[in-house]
Amino acid sequence: MAKNKTRAQQRVPNKSEKSANTEPNTAQPANDFGERAGFFRRLAAMVYDVLVAVAVGMCAAMVMIVTLIVMLKNGGLDMQGFAEPADLIQASTGYKLLIQSWVGLWVAGFFLWFWKRGGQTLGMRAWRLRIFSTVEEPVTMTRLITRLVGSLFGLGTLLVLFDVKEKQSLQDRLAKTEVLKLSKEANDHKSW
Repeated sequence: MAKNKTRAQQRVPNKSEKSANTEPNTAQPANDFGERAGFFRRLAAMVYDVLVAVAVGMCAAMVMIVTLIVMLKNGGLDMQGFAEPADLIQASTGYKLLIQSWVGLWVAGFFLWFWKRGGQTLGMRAWRLRIFSTVEEPVTMTRLITRLVGSLFGLGTLLVLFDVKEKQSLQDRLAKTEVLKLSKEANDHKSW
C-alpha cells in the first residue's frame, strides 16, 4: 500500500532518520514539499523554460552554422556550385536537417541535464517545482527520456487540467514521476 502513495502522502521522517539513497530525484522529508503542482504553475515554469530553451537552441544553431560556413569557405566541404555558403545551406535539405537535429539535441540535453542534476529546470526552480519518482527507484536517464518524449512538446501537461484529483501529466504517468511544489527551504540548492 505504501508503494502506491505519492511522496507528499508518505509519513514525515524524523530528523534523525536519513535516506540511504542520495540520488537527487528521490524522497525528501514530506514537510519540505507540498502537493502535486497544478496546471497553471506548471505552465508558468514551462514559459520560463521555453525562453531558456530558445536561447540554447539559438546558440547551438549559431555554432553549427558558423562551423559549416567556415568549412565551406575554406574548402573543407564542397560548395556544389553555389557562390555563397548561405545559399548552399538554404538550398540543402541535408544541411538544414543537420542544423535542426543539432539544435534538437541541445534543447533535449538542456532539459535532461537539469532534470538529472537536480530534478528541476530553471523555470521549475523559479516556480519551486521538482520532479520526484512515484516508485521506489531512482529517476534514471531512460525514465527522463521517456518523460521528455511523453511531454509531446508540452501538450502532455494538458492532462493535468482533466486529472484534477491526481494532477498527473502524460509524461509523469509514462515515466512514473510526479511534479511537487517545494517549500522555500527545499528549493535552496544547498538542500539537494
